[in-house]
Amino acid sequence: MSRRVLLDAGNSSVKWVCIERERWEAQGRCNYDDLTALHRQLTPETACFVASVAHPRDVGRVRALLQEAGCSMTWLTAETCWGDLTNGYTVPRQLGVDRWMGLIAARARTREAVLVVSAGTAMTVDALAPKGEFLGGVIVPGLSLMQQAFAEGVAGVTPESGAWQAFPRCTADAVHSGIVAALCGAIRMQHVQLAAAVNAAPRCLITGGDAACLLPHLGLIAEHVPALVLEGIDQIARGEGKR
Repeated sequence: MSRRVLLDAGNSSVKWVCIERERWEAQGRCNYDDLTALHRQLTPETACFVASVAHPRDVGRVRALLQEAGCSMTWLTAETCWGDLTNGYTVPRQLGVDRWMGLIAARARTREAVLVVSAGTAMTVDALAPKGEFLGGVIVPGLSLMQQAFAEGVAGVTPESGAWQAFPRCTADAVHSGIVAALCGAIRMQHVQLAAAVNAAPRCLITGGDAACLLPHLGLIAEHVPALVLEGIDQIARGEGKR
């Protein structure tokens, strides 16, 4: 398989990478209402691997595009295991495929305990033990969802963007700073829980559109890995770790 395109189809956009002869040659991000940049990467010889948590309407747009280009398609789902990584979810296939890809990528990067954070539309914080067991994780509304909830549910709060302040003195800054504090607090709490479970300080990998916003306030050593989900898809496409 000399040419393939990997797609991370999220709630608000699709991220992609084009791989030629096992090298990442081009990467991009598209909104679902304009997939032109992705379309340029597609040929009938392209093998596409898709991890999607998108709305069915947007899934339809991506599927139609790939069909029009004549690409082969593999739509990924969470599995019970991948190599020595085991899915501890009660119903393994109910785990979001993006979370599963992130865990696969994390396992390829380290054999230490690791907290895998994806700060997107929703924020997920997943715990991976040193032996490869996914212990579970939490899901929290992301920054934009919390801002929307404030604007819709609290009188006198508008969607106006604020900035982080240690001691905010206007409502917009107070809302933004409070949301950042809540998200960082969820990450720190799970970090403490995982450290106690494995009796060691875990690594922390963070991805997603809001990662850069959270990192300065996290209070933990964390590695920003923007393409973590795509890295996991690449492991699947290569067949590395399969058993």
